[in-house]
Amino acid sequence: MAQTLAGKDQWFVVHVLSGQENKVRENIMKRVKTEEMSDLIYEVLVPTERVSEIKKGKKSETTRKFFPGYLIVNMHLLDENNQLVGRTWYFIRDTPGVIGFAGTKDKPIPMRQSEVKLGKR
Repeated sequence: MAQTLAGKDQWFVVHVLSGQENKVRENIMKRVKTEEMSDLIYEVLVPTERVSEIKKGKKSETTRKFFPGYLIVNMHLLDENNQLVGRTWYFIRDTPGVIGFAGTKDKPIPMRQSEVKLGKR
């Protein structure tokens, strides 16, 4: 299997406490501004989908979490040699409510472009 070199921005899945996805997202976004991390962390998404429901004969649309307990984060986490960028790694790991990254214990795996499109819909 060919190993692709990391680009500056890649999407990663971050495991967070279930039910606190929006709170953790807001916390990350506030910390990005106060700690000037916008050069390393670009976008934080809570994957959601629109769902139509019929209750008591009335149709309503609601938004629900597509992957409960997870955030999708666009960030610079791996350098050109596929080594962790420590500043980004510890920033995310030290955010209250974050459990860890999807992938192995010490090596998060970036999402493929097809997976990113699915998560952003």
